[in-house]
This record gives sequence, structure tokens and C-alpha cells, in this order.
Amino acid sequence: MYKKLIILLVVSLITSVLRADPPDPPVGKRWVLNAKFSDEFNGNKLDATKWYDYHPNWSGREPGIFLPSQVKVGNGYMSITGKKLEKDSIQIRKDGTKKIFNIAGGAVVSKTTDAYFGYYECKFKAAKTTMSTTFWMSTRGSTDGPTDCENDKYGLELDFQECIGREGDFDGKYFARGMNSNSHYWYTDCEGKRHDYRAPQSKIETKTMPSEDFYTYGGWWHNESKVSYYLDDRKVKTVDFYDEVTKKPFDKSMGLNMVSETYPFPWIKLPNDEELADPTKNTCYYDWVRVYNLVDIDEKVKNNATENLFIFNDRVYFNNKLSKISSENNIDVSYSYMSNLDREVLIKVFDENKKLVIQTKHTVFAGFGNRDLQLKLNNKLKNNKTYVAKIFVKQPNAKKNIVTDEFKFVYKK
Repeated sequence: MYKKLIILLVVSLITSVLRADPPDPPVGKRWVLNAKFSDEFNGNKLDATKWYDYHPNWSGREPGIFLPSQVKVGNGYMSITGKKLEKDSIQIRKDGTKKIFNIAGGAVVSKTTDAYFGYYECKFKAAKTTMSTTFWMSTRGSTDGPTDCENDKYGLELDFQECIGREGDFDGKYFARGMNSNSHYWYTDCEGKRHDYRAPQSKIETKTMPSEDFYTYGGWWHNESKVSYYLDDRKVKTVDFYDEVTKKPFDKSMGLNMVSETYPFPWIKLPNDEELADPTKNTCYYDWVRVYNLVDIDEKVKNNATENLFIFNDRVYFNNKLSKISSENNIDVSYSYMSNLDREVLIKVFDENKKLVIQTKHTVFAGFGNRDLQLKLNNKLKNNKTYVAKIFVKQPNAKKNIVTDEFKFVYKK
């Protein structure tokens, strides 16, 4: 589907026509969309098969409460609106103390928590208030820690982007500019004391405040020990997770969260009544969220959602374009491709008279893949002659090519 230029109230929301792509996959691997945690928000209501419109384990940070009424889907966006409550909402804790809420925010949370290693990205525009606009992952509940004692527990949190929509006279105003990424190892030791162990923060300035423009925030969760953060498809920083308690700390799957909440006062000032009542300021807009799994390049994946969503633009390109080749037996070829459907790839070598000398053909599966292969020469190339290597992508059994790439080289024995 194509998103239209729309005007919501008096706010003009312009989304980029450029598609976002995951990072280059390793050789022999390809990215495939994980439909369970991906959404283009092109309907008129939240997909209840994927998302809660609240947080199942968290009411919100006082004085902000998560309310399903503040979450909307329409015009190609999922939106969360901040609001001042007409009267306080009071909850009683287990110890008898009160939790008092007087500001409404919202949370859109994945129903499942089996999101694991992969690439996570989300395109959104923050609200222009001091309420947060966020994209992050977390475990729900705790897991037994490495020490054999009663209290030893841990939980995980991976924050790709946490920001607010305006600056002001408060310490946390820097959250209004740029991409703020963190990872937390929430550890409860044998004495029952809870620790927030963090890896170094990743902070990168954006050209404008996140509440001024849409940006794409991403993270490649490589393995139990490392994550790389991305801003508009550009890698910002690679961070090693805190590993003083366990050597491979991020070893549990997590759920995905898109949340607008209040932050602790006075670190960040609470939103004022005026901005919460202003529809040009009080709403954040999520364009889409996409999650990719890294699989073997020849692994057939069932229910690949790209066929219906058309996430990728068809593309193919040589990764190595050599000007001279001297091998007597074969040519080492490396190429990458993107496609929403399974395709047929042909690689051909032509001489100076455009005569076909060598060719090979094989099928590639939908996704974004990176492949190395060898073209057997079989003594068909002549010394000191110029040749052209071309790669073609087309639908299986079709005559018309979809995309191509090529390079010239001189063959020297």
C-alpha cells in the first residue's frame, strides 16, 4: 500500500518515499521479515492478533497511566495521544500505598515475547511534549540468575530510542535531541537488592528534534553479548552488553514495546495542561515497525510476509567488480539482492562481440541476501581479452528481467 500525504488537524505529516533496509547481511545469510512483530499500520484499528493496546504488566509511571483510549490507528499511522485526566485515577499497591495518576499516555506492546536476535527498526515522529516517545524491548517477569540463592534473578531491557518532544529548564532536556539508546541488565542479588546494570549509552544528534521530523531508529541485536544501533539506516554505535554478572547476559527472548509515558520529575518536567490540550503537540505518530530475522541464504521460510507487504524494492548488485581476473579455473563472484518474492538469478559473461561465453542460473528466496559463488571457466576465456559479467534477476520462467548489474574485466592468465 502507498501512504498518502495527509493533514491531521493542522499538522502536516510528510513521510519519506525512501524505503528503509536492514544492514548488509553476512555472506551466506539473508534477512527475512518477522511478521509477528512487524506492522505498517495501514488499517483503521490496531491488529489485535499482534498487539496489546496497554501494557500487561505495567500501569505506567506515575503520574502517567496507560489507557487503550489513547491509542489509534488510521491514515497510515499508529498514534498515541497524551491527555490530562479530568479526575485522578487511584490504584492501591499490595503494601496498601496509593498510586495516583492524572495524565493519560499509551502503550502498544507485542502479545508474544519470543523476539530474539535480529534487526529491529521503527519509523516515528515524537509528540511535542515532555512525554516520551519510545521503541524498546524487554523481558516480562524475571529469570533465575547465575548464583544458587533464593533472590538471584534478572531481567533484560534493550532501548533503541527514548526521547521527549521539547526542551526546557530541566536536567533531562537532552532527551529532546537525537537518538538515545541503552541496555539494562536488571539484577536482583542474593540479598534482594535490585541493580540497574547498564552498558555505555549511545547518543547521536539528529538534524532536527525527533518531534520535528520522522526518523527511523533501529538496532541489530547480534547475539547475547552485542548490539549495534542505527539511525536512518546508518550505524551509530556498537555496544557490548554489561557482562559482570554473566558473560553472555542478553540470552533471553523479549517482547516489543512502543510507549508514551511520563518521566520522573524533576529530571524531566511533567507536561503542562496547555500542551496536553493542543492536538498539534500532544500526539506521537508511528509510521511502521519492522523486524527481520537472519537466516541461511538457502533456507526456505514459511509465511514470508514480504510477499504481501512489498517491503523491499527489487535490487541486485555485484559486491566485487574486478577490473582484472587471472584465475585459470573459476571467477569468484559476490552479489547481494533484495526481493519480496522468490526470484531467478542469472549470471552471464559476454566477450567483446557480445557473445555469451559462460552462464549459470539458480533460484534465490525472498528477502535481502548476500551470496558468494564461483563461475567455472572451463578454458572458455582468452588471454588479454575484455569481458563483461552481467547479473539478471527475474521471475521464474519469465522472459523480462527485473533488475541487472554488470562490470567489465580483462582476463589475464
